[in-house]
Amino acid sequence: MKIRIGAVIVVVSCCAALFASGCKKGEEKPFVGLQVVTTLFPLFDFARTIAGGKAQVTMLLPPGVEPHTFEPKPEDLIRISRAGLFIYTSRYMEPWAEKIITGIDNKTLRVVNAGERVTYRAGAGKDEHDPGQGGGEHNHEQKKLDPHVWLDFTNAALMVDTILDGFIAADPGNGTLYRQNAEALKTRLVALDRRYRKELSSCSTRKLLHGGHYTFGYLAGRYELEYHALSGISSDSEPSAERMVALVREIRSSGARYLFAEELLSPRLTETLAQETGVGVLMLHGAHNLSRDDLSRGVTFFDLMDRNLEQLQKGLQCRAK
Repeated sequence: MKIRIGAVIVVVSCCAALFASGCKKGEEKPFVGLQVVTTLFPLFDFARTIAGGKAQVTMLLPPGVEPHTFEPKPEDLIRISRAGLFIYTSRYMEPWAEKIITGIDNKTLRVVNAGERVTYRAGAGKDEHDPGQGGGEHNHEQKKLDPHVWLDFTNAALMVDTILDGFIAADPGNGTLYRQNAEALKTRLVALDRRYRKELSSCSTRKLLHGGHYTFGYLAGRYELEYHALSGISSDSEPSAERMVALVREIRSSGARYLFAEELLSPRLTETLAQETGVGVLMLHGAHNLSRDDLSRGVTFFDLMDRNLEQLQKGLQCRAK
C-alpha cells in the first residue's frame, strides 16, 4: 500500500495543534490519562482488559472492515499522534504501521509490536497447498509468514506480556494493576487452550476444510488438525481453478459433512463448493475484527473463541467429554 507520508504529516500536525488548543466549541474534554490506540480486535480486547479502566483504549479498524485491505486515513494518524501508546500486531499483519509511525511527531508515543515474541509459521504448507503445483502468485503466497498469530493461545499469552510491557513503560504508576490484569488474562488463555485440546481430542475427523483464505493455520497446528484452505494468506487472494478442484476432491474423499467459512468475509466460494459436494457450511471467526453488532454488545476475544470451539466440535464430529 502506498502512503503519502508528507501530505499526511501536514494534516496531522495542523489538526493536532487544533486539538491541543481546545478551541472547538462544545468539544468534549479529552480523557485524562493514558490513551491507547490498537489496530486489530485481539489487541484491543487484550489492552482494554489490562487497562482495567485506567487507560482509554480504542481500535483503529472500523467495525466490519477486513484488516488485510485496510488503509489508514489522516484522522487515524491524528488519533495515533495524540496517544501515549500505539499497539500493532506485526509488519506481516499491518505492513502500513511501521511506515506511518515514522511520520508521527510525538516524542512520548510508545510503539508496541505485539507479535515480536512469537514464532511465526509459514503461510502454507504440505497440508494446505502443494508447492509443486501451480506458479506465479500462488507460489509467492506460500512464502509469506502467517500473521494470524493470536489463534494459537500460547502466542496470545506472549502478546499479552508484550502489551503489558508497553503499558508499564507508558504508565508505571499503575503498573501493579496492569500486571494483575495481565496475569488474570493469561490464566484464562491457559484454560481456553486446555479446553480446546480436551474437546478436540476425540473428533471423527482431523481435517479442517476451509473454503476461504489461510487464517486458521495456527489453530490447526496447535491442536494437530490437518488444515486445507482454498486460498492464500491475503483475504483478496484468488484461488486457482486447480486449487478449487483439489479441495472438492479433498472434501469428497474425506467424508466431511461440513465446510468452514470465515465471519466478516464473503462466503460465496465456500457456498459454491458446499453445493458442489453436498456438505453444510459452518462459520469460524478469525477475530481480526468485529461486526458493529458484536462491538456494541461488548463481545470479547473469549466469546469468539467459544463460538469457534462449538463450530469445530460440530464440523469435526467431536464426541463430548
